[in-house]
Amino acid sequence: MKLGNDIAAIVTGGASGLGEATARALAAQGVKVAVFDMNADTGEAVAAAIGGVFCQANVTDEAGIDAAFAKARAAHGQERILVNCAGTGNVVKTASRDKTTGETRHFPIDAFDRIVQINLVGTFRCIAKSAQGMLGLPPLEDGERGVIVNTSSIAAHDGQVGQAAYAASKGGLTSLTLTVARDLMNDGIRVNGILPGIFDTPLMSRASEAVKQSLAANVPFPRRFGRPGEFAALALSIIANTYLNGENIRLDGAIRMAPR
Repeated sequence: MKLGNDIAAIVTGGASGLGEATARALAAQGVKVAVFDMNADTGEAVAAAIGGVFCQANVTDEAGIDAAFAKARAAHGQERILVNCAGTGNVVKTASRDKTTGETRHFPIDAFDRIVQINLVGTFRCIAKSAQGMLGLPPLEDGERGVIVNTSSIAAHDGQVGQAAYAASKGGLTSLTLTVARDLMNDGIRVNGILPGIFDTPLMSRASEAVKQSLAANVPFPRRFGRPGEFAALALSIIANTYLNGENIRLDGAIRMAPR
Protein backbone atom coordinates (compact mmCIF):
# COMPACT_ATOMS: atom_id res chain seq x y z
CA MET A 1 0.00 0.00 0.00
CA LYS A 2 1.38 3.36 -0.99
CA LEU A 3 1.13 5.82 1.88
CA GLY A 4 -0.08 9.36 1.39
CA ASN A 5 -2.78 11.88 2.24
CA ASP A 6 -5.42 9.79 0.48
CA ILE A 7 -5.04 7.08 3.15
CA ALA A 8 -6.64 7.10 6.60
CA ALA A 9 -5.32 5.12 9.56
CA ILE A 10 -6.35 4.31 13.10
CA VAL A 11 -3.79 3.51 15.79
CA THR A 12 -5.11 2.12 19.07
CA GLY A 13 -3.00 2.89 22.11
CA GLY A 14 -1.69 5.74 20.00
CA ALA A 15 -0.99 8.20 22.80
CA SER A 16 2.24 6.62 24.04
CA GLY A 17 4.93 4.03 23.42
CA LEU A 18 4.72 1.85 20.33
CA GLY A 19 1.39 3.33 19.28
CA GLU A 20 2.57 6.92 19.49
CA ALA A 21 5.70 6.11 17.46
CA THR A 22 3.56 4.42 14.81
CA ALA A 23 1.05 7.26 14.67
CA ARG A 24 3.88 9.77 14.20
CA ALA A 25 5.55 7.63 11.52
CA LEU A 26 2.32 7.27 9.55
CA ALA A 27 1.60 11.00 9.78
CA ALA A 28 5.12 11.74 8.54
CA GLN A 29 4.15 9.90 5.35
CA GLY A 30 1.10 12.12 4.93
CA VAL A 31 -1.41 9.59 6.26
CA LYS A 32 -4.46 10.94 8.08
CA VAL A 33 -4.20 9.39 11.54
CA ALA A 34 -6.80 8.90 14.25
CA VAL A 35 -5.32 8.28 17.69
CA PHE A 36 -7.41 5.94 19.86
CA ASP A 37 -6.49 6.00 23.54
CA MET A 38 -7.99 6.19 27.02
CA ASN A 39 -5.75 9.08 28.07
CA ALA A 40 -7.31 12.29 26.77
CA ASP A 41 -4.45 14.62 27.74
CA THR A 42 -1.66 12.74 25.98
CA GLY A 43 -3.96 11.60 23.19
CA GLU A 44 -5.02 15.13 22.33
CA ALA A 45 -1.39 16.28 22.45
CA VAL A 46 -0.17 13.56 20.09
CA ALA A 47 -3.07 14.10 17.68
CA ALA A 48 -2.43 17.85 17.63
CA ALA A 49 1.29 17.33 17.03
CA ILE A 50 0.70 15.10 13.99
CA GLY A 51 -2.32 16.91 12.56
CA GLY A 52 -4.60 14.01 13.38
CA VAL A 53 -7.75 13.47 15.40
CA PHE A 54 -8.01 12.07 18.92
CA CYS A 55 -10.77 9.60 19.76
CA GLN A 56 -11.06 8.64 23.40
CA ALA A 57 -11.55 4.90 23.47
CA ASN A 58 -11.42 1.93 25.80
CA VAL A 59 -11.11 -1.23 23.71
CA THR A 60 -13.22 -3.15 26.24
CA ASP A 61 -16.18 -0.76 25.78
CA GLU A 62 -18.32 -1.71 22.77
CA ALA A 63 -20.29 1.53 22.60
CA GLY A 64 -17.20 3.64 23.19
CA ILE A 65 -15.30 1.91 20.38
CA ASP A 66 -18.25 2.37 18.02
CA ALA A 67 -18.26 6.09 18.85
CA ALA A 68 -14.50 6.33 18.32
CA PHE A 69 -14.69 4.68 14.89
CA ALA A 70 -17.55 6.98 13.94
CA LYS A 71 -15.57 10.07 14.98
CA ALA A 72 -12.44 8.96 13.13
CA ARG A 73 -14.37 8.19 9.95
CA ALA A 74 -16.27 11.46 10.09
CA ALA A 75 -12.95 13.30 10.19
CA HIS A 76 -10.88 11.25 7.73
CA GLY A 77 -13.14 8.80 5.95
CA GLN A 78 -12.97 5.02 6.16
CA GLU A 79 -9.57 3.83 7.34
CA ARG A 80 -7.48 1.52 5.17
CA ILE A 81 -4.96 0.94 7.99
CA LEU A 82 -5.53 -0.29 11.54
CA VAL A 83 -2.56 -0.72 13.88
CA ASN A 84 -3.52 -2.22 17.23
CA CYS A 85 -1.14 -1.19 20.02
CA ALA A 86 -3.56 -0.90 22.95
CA GLY A 87 -2.69 -3.37 25.67
CA THR A 88 -1.38 -3.95 29.17
CA GLY A 89 -0.06 -6.65 31.46
CA ASN A 90 0.36 -7.83 35.01
CA VAL A 91 2.70 -10.16 36.91
CA VAL A 92 1.07 -12.73 39.19
CA LYS A 93 2.03 -16.36 39.72
CA THR A 94 -0.63 -18.99 39.04
CA ALA A 95 -0.36 -20.11 42.66
CA SER A 96 2.11 -18.99 45.31
CA ARG A 97 2.99 -19.09 48.98
CA ASP A 98 3.73 -16.09 51.19
CA LYS A 99 7.33 -16.46 52.36
CA THR A 100 6.56 -14.91 55.74
CA THR A 101 3.19 -16.37 56.70
CA GLY A 102 3.06 -19.50 54.56
CA GLU A 103 -0.38 -18.45 53.33
CA THR A 104 -1.24 -19.72 49.85
CA ARG A 105 -3.09 -17.85 47.14
CA HIS A 106 -3.95 -18.20 43.47
CA PHE A 107 -4.01 -15.81 40.52
CA PRO A 108 -7.16 -13.66 40.93
CA ILE A 109 -9.43 -14.74 38.11
CA ASP A 110 -10.81 -11.24 37.59
CA ALA A 111 -7.25 -9.98 37.07
CA PHE A 112 -6.62 -12.74 34.50
CA ASP A 113 -9.88 -11.92 32.72
CA ARG A 114 -9.08 -8.19 32.61
CA ILE A 115 -5.85 -8.76 30.68
CA VAL A 116 -7.55 -11.11 28.21
CA GLN A 117 -10.41 -8.66 27.72
CA ILE A 118 -8.03 -5.80 26.90
CA ASN A 119 -5.28 -7.51 24.93
CA LEU A 120 -7.22 -10.21 23.09
CA VAL A 121 -10.94 -9.44 23.03
CA GLY A 122 -10.41 -5.69 22.81
CA THR A 123 -8.01 -6.05 19.91
CA PHE A 124 -10.34 -8.42 18.08
CA ARG A 125 -13.20 -5.97 18.64
CA CYS A 126 -11.24 -3.33 16.75
CA ILE A 127 -10.15 -5.80 14.05
CA ALA A 128 -13.71 -6.89 13.34
CA LYS A 129 -15.16 -3.39 13.24
CA SER A 130 -12.36 -2.00 11.09
CA ALA A 131 -12.51 -4.92 8.66
CA GLN A 132 -16.26 -4.49 8.26
CA GLY A 133 -15.70 -0.87 7.30
CA MET A 134 -12.92 -1.77 4.88
CA LEU A 135 -15.26 -4.06 2.95
CA GLY A 136 -16.93 -0.99 1.47
CA LEU A 137 -13.71 0.51 0.10
CA PRO A 138 -12.75 0.29 -3.56
CA PRO A 139 -9.70 -1.94 -4.09
CA LEU A 140 -6.29 -0.45 -4.71
CA GLU A 141 -3.49 -1.99 -6.77
CA ASP A 142 -3.37 -5.80 -6.40
CA GLY A 143 -6.95 -5.70 -5.14
CA GLU A 144 -5.93 -4.50 -1.68
CA ARG A 145 -8.56 -2.77 0.42
CA GLY A 146 -6.81 -2.52 3.76
CA VAL A 147 -4.21 -3.80 6.17
CA ILE A 148 -4.32 -4.62 9.88
CA VAL A 149 -1.22 -4.86 12.08
CA ASN A 150 -1.56 -6.31 15.57
CA THR A 151 0.86 -6.06 18.50
CA SER A 152 1.50 -9.39 20.15
CA SER A 153 4.64 -10.17 22.19
CA ILE A 154 7.47 -12.66 22.41
CA ALA A 155 5.66 -13.75 25.57
CA ALA A 156 3.26 -15.54 23.23
CA HIS A 157 6.08 -18.06 22.68
CA ASP A 158 8.33 -17.40 25.67
CA GLY A 159 6.21 -16.31 28.61
CA GLN A 160 8.02 -15.66 31.86
CA VAL A 161 7.15 -16.35 35.48
CA GLY A 162 4.00 -14.46 36.46
CA GLN A 163 2.94 -13.81 32.86
CA ALA A 164 0.15 -16.39 32.56
CA ALA A 165 -2.53 -13.83 31.68
CA TYR A 166 -0.29 -11.72 29.46
CA ALA A 167 1.16 -14.72 27.61
CA ALA A 168 -2.27 -16.28 27.13
CA SER A 169 -3.70 -13.05 25.73
CA LYS A 170 -0.78 -12.50 23.37
CA GLY A 171 -0.73 -16.16 22.38
CA GLY A 172 -4.38 -15.91 21.41
CA LEU A 173 -3.67 -12.77 19.43
CA THR A 174 -0.81 -14.48 17.61
CA SER A 175 -3.08 -17.41 16.76
CA LEU A 176 -5.66 -15.04 15.28
CA THR A 177 -3.33 -13.72 12.60
CA LEU A 178 -3.49 -16.43 9.98
CA THR A 179 -7.13 -17.27 10.64
CA VAL A 180 -8.30 -13.67 10.26
CA ALA A 181 -6.07 -13.21 7.21
CA ARG A 182 -7.84 -16.19 5.65
CA ASP A 183 -11.25 -14.85 6.69
CA LEU A 184 -10.53 -11.60 4.85
CA MET A 185 -8.44 -12.85 1.91
CA ASN A 186 -11.21 -12.65 -0.68
CA ASP A 187 -11.80 -9.00 0.18
CA GLY A 188 -8.19 -7.86 -0.11
CA ILE A 189 -7.57 -7.15 3.58
CA ARG A 190 -4.21 -8.24 4.95
CA VAL A 191 -3.53 -9.13 8.58
CA ASN A 192 -0.10 -9.40 10.20
CA GLY A 193 1.32 -9.31 13.71
CA ILE A 194 4.47 -7.99 15.36
CA LEU A 195 5.89 -9.77 18.41
CA PRO A 196 8.07 -7.18 20.19
CA GLY A 197 10.72 -8.21 22.67
CA ILE A 198 11.84 -5.90 25.46
CA PHE A 199 11.02 -2.34 24.41
CA ASP A 200 11.56 0.99 26.08
CA THR A 201 7.92 1.92 26.64
CA PRO A 202 5.89 3.37 29.53
CA LEU A 203 4.94 -0.19 30.54
CA MET A 204 8.62 -0.98 31.10
CA SER A 205 9.14 2.23 33.09
CA ARG A 206 7.54 0.54 36.10
CA ALA A 207 10.57 -1.75 36.45
CA SER A 208 13.60 -0.81 38.55
CA GLU A 209 16.84 0.24 36.90
CA ALA A 210 18.51 -2.98 38.06
CA VAL A 211 15.79 -5.07 36.45
CA LYS A 212 16.06 -3.08 33.22
CA GLN A 213 19.80 -3.58 33.02
CA SER A 214 19.43 -7.28 33.68
CA LEU A 215 16.81 -7.66 30.95
CA ALA A 216 18.80 -5.65 28.41
CA ALA A 217 21.86 -7.81 29.06
CA ASN A 218 19.90 -10.84 27.84
CA VAL A 219 19.42 -9.43 24.34
CA PRO A 220 22.03 -10.96 22.00
CA PHE A 221 22.30 -7.95 19.69
CA PRO A 222 21.88 -5.08 19.92
CA ARG A 223 22.25 -5.40 23.70
CA ARG A 224 19.61 -2.87 24.67
CA PHE A 225 15.87 -2.35 24.76
CA GLY A 226 14.05 -1.93 21.47
CA ARG A 227 13.09 1.61 20.50
CA PRO A 228 9.49 2.51 19.66
CA GLY A 229 10.67 3.95 16.34
CA GLU A 230 12.00 0.51 15.37
CA PHE A 231 8.57 -0.99 15.95
CA ALA A 232 6.99 1.80 13.90
CA ALA A 233 9.45 1.21 11.06
CA LEU A 234 8.48 -2.46 10.90
CA ALA A 235 4.77 -1.61 11.01
CA LEU A 236 5.17 0.75 8.05
CA SER A 237 7.19 -1.85 6.16
CA ILE A 238 4.42 -4.40 6.68
CA ILE A 239 1.84 -1.90 5.47
CA ALA A 240 3.88 -1.08 2.36
CA ASN A 241 4.58 -4.70 1.38
CA THR A 242 1.37 -5.98 -0.21
CA TYR A 243 2.65 -9.55 -0.44
CA LEU A 244 3.15 -9.84 3.31
CA ASN A 245 0.07 -11.49 4.80
CA GLY A 246 -0.78 -13.87 7.65
CA GLU A 247 2.62 -13.49 9.31
CA ASN A 248 3.77 -12.96 12.89
CA ILE A 249 7.17 -11.29 12.96
CA ARG A 250 9.44 -11.31 16.02
CA LEU A 251 11.19 -8.01 16.75
CA ASP A 252 13.37 -8.92 19.69
CA GLY A 253 17.11 -8.71 19.02
CA ALA A 254 17.19 -12.56 18.87
CA ILE A 255 16.38 -12.91 22.57
CA ARG A 256 15.31 -16.33 23.84
CA MET A 257 14.81 -16.12 27.57
CA ALA A 258 15.23 -18.77 30.23
CA PRO A 259 12.54 -18.75 32.96
CA ARG A 260 13.18 -15.98 35.47
